[in-house]
Amino acid sequence: MKKHFVPVVLLIVMLISACGGNQANNTVKGGDAPTEPASNTSTQDAGTVTYQSEDGPVEVPKNPQRVVVLTRFLTGNVMALDVPMVGVDEMSKQNPRFAELLKDVESVSDESLEKIMQLQPDLIIGLSGIANVDKLKQIASTVTYTYNKVNFLDQQIEVGKLLNKEKEARAWVEDFQARAKKAGEEIRSKVGEGATVSVVETFNKQLYVYGYNFGRGTELLYGELKFDMPEKVKEGTKENGYAALSTEVLDDYFGDYVIFSKNADEDNSFQDTAIYKNNAAVKNNRLFEVDAKSFYFNDPLSLEYQLEFFTKSFLGK
Repeated sequence: MKKHFVPVVLLIVMLISACGGNQANNTVKGGDAPTEPASNTSTQDAGTVTYQSEDGPVEVPKNPQRVVVLTRFLTGNVMALDVPMVGVDEMSKQNPRFAELLKDVESVSDESLEKIMQLQPDLIIGLSGIANVDKLKQIASTVTYTYNKVNFLDQQIEVGKLLNKEKEARAWVEDFQARAKKAGEEIRSKVGEGATVSVVETFNKQLYVYGYNFGRGTELLYGELKFDMPEKVKEGTKENGYAALSTEVLDDYFGDYVIFSKNADEDNSFQDTAIYKNNAAVKNNRLFEVDAKSFYFNDPLSLEYQLEFFTKSFLGK
């Protein structure tokens, strides 16, 4: 995704510096059982394999134990595969649903080379275009991904290949798709086929609406759950994936249902206007609020939460 409550494009540039911690305790514990080598790796020796990355072959640890993830867009992908991490970006640590699991993991960025070196990682993961990539490669095996080059489910399989857990990644994808399909059938049987939904969020005193594949549950809503998108949203998000809204046009962009990914520390005064209060979705209790910081991304852990939230919200469970 390209930004998560902010247009993703803006988020990508928001790398925050880190706070100190005890290196000896900086590990999210993972399983020890080795899995079969991923289909796109070849064994080099007992400890390493060759991963076919976007930029060519990279020798990586067969079973990494000290991973640094420099992008909030992939932290949950690694966490879902139960692989130990010693460093993540600050925004990942601010995710309320990640906070406890990452409490002993250091906060780092692509600029904090000395801290990363002190963490002694055996694998570094980031987005393409990060700073200091050549220097990072001198610290540990470094693999970068282009955001949205593959869809959100294929991305998890790709990370599984990198971490020698392709089997587990594929199993999760298949199971999740089946559960999402079932949930979609149940939801549509209640709300009706052809119901529309909009996903909105505030950032820097501006309200935005989001299109498909822009996080905040859009992948599920417009994909597996098969909701329709209001025509104005289709048109407005066609080019960039998101569009800025004024309060005056809310009725044109709000669907039968609205998901409000809400930043409590943002300016949400549009909710005090008569236009908002008289909107059909709002008046009929079809607007569902959720904490934006928990809802930005499309990694497996975020998707699991989004599916649970949608099921409860639309079905009233």
